[in-house]
Amino acid sequence: MPVRLRLSIHGKRNTRIFHIVAIHAGKSRDSKPLETLGIFSPRIDPDTREKRVEWSVERLRYWLGVGAQPSETVLSLMERVRAPLYLQRRS
Repeated sequence: MPVRLRLSIHGKRNTRIFHIVAIHAGKSRDSKPLETLGIFSPRIDPDTREKRVEWSVERLRYWLGVGAQPSETVLSLMERVRAPLYLQRRS
């Protein structure tokens, strides 16, 4: 079963936090992941006026190196942050 890098939802309704996870492709969205790779908070911080994205670059590189496929949303996050990890869109 292929591994996907995708988002998992946590938190209350209007205060969602998304975990970037490595998980088997057939599992449901909030199933137990193989590994949690980072956190994305879509809410704008009033102090910095920015959204927060934190992830482990080494672990993302590892999972991409062994063939894990990022979801469109995770790929979009990587492009938005300009991470030098994996910037090729799947066709």
